[in-house]
Amino acid sequence: VTSNFSFLRGASHPEELVQEAALLGHTCIAITDHNTLAGIVRAHVEAKKTGIRLIIGCHLVLQDGPDLLAYPTDKEAYARLSTLLSEGNLRTEKGQCLLYKKDVYQYRKGIKFIVVPPYVLNEHFDFDTGFKNDLREYSHHLDGDLYLAMTRSYQAYDDKKFYRLAQLSKDCKVPLVATNDVYYHHRGRRELQDVLTCTREKCTIYNAGYRLWQNAERHLKTPKEMYRLFRHYPDALARIQEITDACQFSLSSLKYVYPEEITTGGRSPQEELEMLAWQGAREKFNNDIPDKVKESLDFELEFMKRKNYASYFLTVYDFVRFARSQNILCQGRGSAANSVVCYCLGITSVDPKEFDLLFARFMSDARDEPPDIDVDFEHERREEVIQYIYTKYGRHRAGIVATVTEVHHKGAVRDVAKAMGLSADAVDRLAKSMWELTVEWRQGTAISSEGFNPADQHLQKILALTEQYVGFPRQLGQHTGGFVITQGNLAELCPILNARMENRTCIEWNKDDIEALGFLKVDVLALGMLTC
Repeated sequence: VTSNFSFLRGASHPEELVQEAALLGHTCIAITDHNTLAGIVRAHVEAKKTGIRLIIGCHLVLQDGPDLLAYPTDKEAYARLSTLLSEGNLRTEKGQCLLYKKDVYQYRKGIKFIVVPPYVLNEHFDFDTGFKNDLREYSHHLDGDLYLAMTRSYQAYDDKKFYRLAQLSKDCKVPLVATNDVYYHHRGRRELQDVLTCTREKCTIYNAGYRLWQNAERHLKTPKEMYRLFRHYPDALARIQEITDACQFSLSSLKYVYPEEITTGGRSPQEELEMLAWQGAREKFNNDIPDKVKESLDFELEFMKRKNYASYFLTVYDFVRFARSQNILCQGRGSAANSVVCYCLGITSVDPKEFDLLFARFMSDARDEPPDIDVDFEHERREEVIQYIYTKYGRHRAGIVATVTEVHHKGAVRDVAKAMGLSADAVDRLAKSMWELTVEWRQGTAISSEGFNPADQHLQKILALTEQYVGFPRQLGQHTGGFVITQGNLAELCPILNARMENRTCIEWNKDDIEALGFLKVDVLALGMLTC
């Protein structure tokens, strides 16, 4: 199952695929995007809502062998899969992932693999010697955890192809498993998937040829239909259950552990935080701490102890301390300014003696949300703070949160119009006049300044596909400064990749994803006015 997080390939959101699978009567679904786990948190959240079970998976595109579908069976196997993807990402530039067979063999333990046969476009289905040799090699290294995929292409020679796959399965001792090769949740998305293919291949629907799928069958099907399609191969159907029974890992079992700050004098993080907060209070108020401030400090410190947030506050304090030691101006802002502890640590600058601060605006039991402290640093020197974080924790423990760049109306209509064969000048004019193409224009009661005709069926199809395409993820960018820092290896929680900027690395999940899984984020932001 390929979602739209396999950019310009899948034509449905992970949430749509999960919803459709539940409606069709499936008890579980696996999302296997190409060399990425970027969309699995969204699928996980939706699966919890619908009551269906999500199996975590990935479509591994290898440089020196046939593709493999990988499904971790437990938390340790997931950590190995995530680490494998991180290695492939970090050895090349952003947007690419270079993986080899030896990498798979190194991290294979606990992962179920399905070999994806090459697409053969003739009636003989004589898989070349190279594929047979690769299958034998996979069987040798991945013995007991390897299957061979069989998928209907709905061409005239499917039965011959299945027969040849059964022969290969017997010769190489690799059991068959029935798959569906899904690219969209409903057949109505077939046209959009064609447009995405044209955009990826830089062609139009008129000259795309065999680069497009020949039919609209790349959608989810009912269990009953799957049984009908593979009724001559009951063992291949039974192995679906075999794999799903083995793959019990869920993202809910991921345990994020915030790194414990190095403390002084053998203190615990909470004791260190209390010591620094009271020390800062005495300095701020010249050893004459107002009763109101004392009460607020006691209340906030008790709250932080109960929530186990001491290490988080010590981390932010450490970044601020480093910046000030290098004469880099910085200041916390936002709701954190309501915290007396933040003021006493020097993170924020709103004096609790002069203003009535409302700590509940920052954190509260009622919301049960993790703390979110935004600290602005000098725009010109923030990179020094970022590199300090990487140096202190290592790139294997610290990474910038991703931002998922979504397709907006103007970009969507450009991609669709190009794929649908409009000339370059017509594409430009259509993109500029999108705001004019209102309901009134469609009803014929308003006109377009560029002369577009609402009765033109080709134009109507372009606009309909544009509406479907808007909101699709297009690439993974980097957050303006949100860091995830872990006690253990970050790559075991989420794949790490290189950013476009030099000496920066990111994770594949955005701020909503990490919030859904309970990860804490530290914001290291930039403000030009501080440079001024």
